[in-house]
Amino acid sequence: MRVLLTGHQGYLGTVMAPVLTAAGHEVVGLDAGLFADCVLGPAPADPSGHRVDLRDVTADHVAGVDAVIHLAALSNDPLGSLAPELTYDINHHASVRLARLARDAGVRRFLYASTCSVYGAAGGGDLVGEDAPLRPVTPYAESKVRVEDDLHALADDDFTPVFMRNATAFGYSPRLRADIVLNNLVGHALLSGEVLVLSDGTPWRPLVHAADIARAFTAALTAPREAVHDLAFNIGSEINNVTVAEIAEQVAEAVSGSKVVITGETGADPRSYRVDFSRFRAAVPGFDCEWTVKQGALELADAYREHRLTQEDFERRFTRLAVLRAASDAGAVDGTLRWRR
Repeated sequence: MRVLLTGHQGYLGTVMAPVLTAAGHEVVGLDAGLFADCVLGPAPADPSGHRVDLRDVTADHVAGVDAVIHLAALSNDPLGSLAPELTYDINHHASVRLARLARDAGVRRFLYASTCSVYGAAGGGDLVGEDAPLRPVTPYAESKVRVEDDLHALADDDFTPVFMRNATAFGYSPRLRADIVLNNLVGHALLSGEVLVLSDGTPWRPLVHAADIARAFTAALTAPREAVHDLAFNIGSEINNVTVAEIAEQVAEAVSGSKVVITGETGADPRSYRVDFSRFRAAVPGFDCEWTVKQGALELADAYREHRLTQEDFERRFTRLAVLRAASDAGAVDGTLRWRR
């Protein structure tokens, strides 16, 4: 299968591309390249692809493609809140435009990287399934809800959108992100000796390893149409439904000599949800996540040590907001996050 993978030079895309290739697919990348240089360790071998802003995609980019895996986005809540209008322009409008181009070009399957943060303020009571009310509390999560709604309207007998609501990702990727919870806490633990939690530690978070996300998308790519057509799936494992305080404790166990420090300075986080992941396991028999939070913390600690992560790298090169601010301050990108030519 010829697969267009958007965001192939991002945190998840860099892990997913070789998984897809190993499964026998021909991968064509598409990425603006904003984070292509955010590499920890050896440079990854990217698939061939297009260096293009998502907002500038044309019919030529989807010609001859059997399926699209759409990861590219302004990723995470702080970044989305910094520039809500850009979040909606890129994450929402450009994503729907890509889907329309793909459908018109005869692409049969469109796997969309959504997020469990669409459940937002669901609380930590019962497990939330895909049919639970959506309560997004950030522009990032709201943009994902809007795309799901618009892709649903595009579904027909020849075009199958699938909404992959990923839990919060963790784990090593050659293009590291340090601004997601487990990756961040492990970095703080190694660099400072403190597992620093700024909230009160009580919110629930579902977590999932980047490699398990890659395996789930690969499985959804070839699952029977009737099992996935126009459906949302939570991607993760119930064992990784944990509170932020529990994540911190597991990090402290993985990084010897570190201690948990919960400051509570940012107060209670309204984003709190425990998630039911059984629908995807039922749709794709044999699939289950392989990584636990503890295993991910150990993996990250080993990778950070091996590749000699520094404080500057941690705070600047691997934090999305810092990377974009630096590019803007240097005049490399304009106010709409487009490369200056």
